[in-house]
Amino acid sequence: MCTDECLHQSADGPGVTRRAALAGAAAAGVLAVPGTAQASPAASPLTGERRGLQDLTYPLSPSFPAFADGEEARRRTYVTIEDDGYYMQEWRIVEHTGTHVDAPGHFTAGGRLSTDLTLDELIVPAVVVDIADKAAADPDAVVTVADLRAFERRHGRIPRGAAVLMHSGWGAKVGSATAYRGTDADGVLHFPGFSADACEWLLERRAIRSLGVDTLSIDPGVSADFPVHVTLTGADRYGMENLAGLAAVPPRGATVVVGLIPFEQGSGGQARIFAVW
Repeated sequence: MCTDECLHQSADGPGVTRRAALAGAAAAGVLAVPGTAQASPAASPLTGERRGLQDLTYPLSPSFPAFADGEEARRRTYVTIEDDGYYMQEWRIVEHTGTHVDAPGHFTAGGRLSTDLTLDELIVPAVVVDIADKAAADPDAVVTVADLRAFERRHGRIPRGAAVLMHSGWGAKVGSATAYRGTDADGVLHFPGFSADACEWLLERRAIRSLGVDTLSIDPGVSADFPVHVTLTGADRYGMENLAGLAAVPPRGATVVVGLIPFEQGSGGQARIFAVW
């Protein structure tokens, strides 16, 4: 079994290749996650003095941009107080619309599903990597290994078991599906994400728990084969997409709380996600 410790050792010592380490992680199923024995600077706000709190969740509505036409949420009034004595709606949603989680089983056959993700891996330290300036100049910008190394030079080492969140400033476009998708004349999408190399580096060298983005996908919009999804879920990690409010979260020191709806057999699903520090 290749645990997080195995991945950590593979980054610093000879004899274990990148692919072998990732393959071992995928085969292991549930990997070790941060616990009380691995206290981090982000662990205390949930029980100690809180300095900040930020909702990272967009309200779910039929107008929220979906990855593809036809995937938008739909709702109707089911009963009313006037006619039935109480109010209730009926929703039609796909699991990957709005602020949501990609469970390992979303891209990896046999991977864990929504009900398999545990509380201790849904409450984790978070870092925010800001590429907003780069994304403003290039909608196909990605978080690179160089960006991660620059982040660590300025803010310190990314904690093991962390959620690494990309802030690209893309939320400013969320009012327009066309702008948020970055759709060009040929129908190709253009928005930022993580590079495959950055994902591998974070898994191997920092044993992260999750990736999160303020766009429609952890892969950039131009991606055709979704290598970040494949690599991340293949290592039994989960993703978070369409995060809001990341500009308000400090680069380091926050804890992210992921309130994933445990859909039966869910490939992921909508979640109330917030950061506390």
